[in-house]
Amino acid sequence: MPYVNIKITEETTTKKQKQKLVLGVTKLLKKVLDKNPKTTFVIIEEISCDNWGVNNRLVSDNRICK
Repeated sequence: MPYVNIKITEETTTKKQKQKLVLGVTKLLKKVLDKNPKTTFVIIEEISCDNWGVNNRLVSDNRICK
């Protein structure tokens, strides 16, 4: 029973894009590991840009976020 957790910054990701992520990850696990899509869980977490850092800075300092 695979469990995949995808973390992205809270910006402009649409519901359609998230659906594509879930579908793509599920298909990949089926193809590579022969995992059953009915028992494959994909969680997408959106993290505030104020709570995500890269290259010594907060993402919110580098670009405009929601």
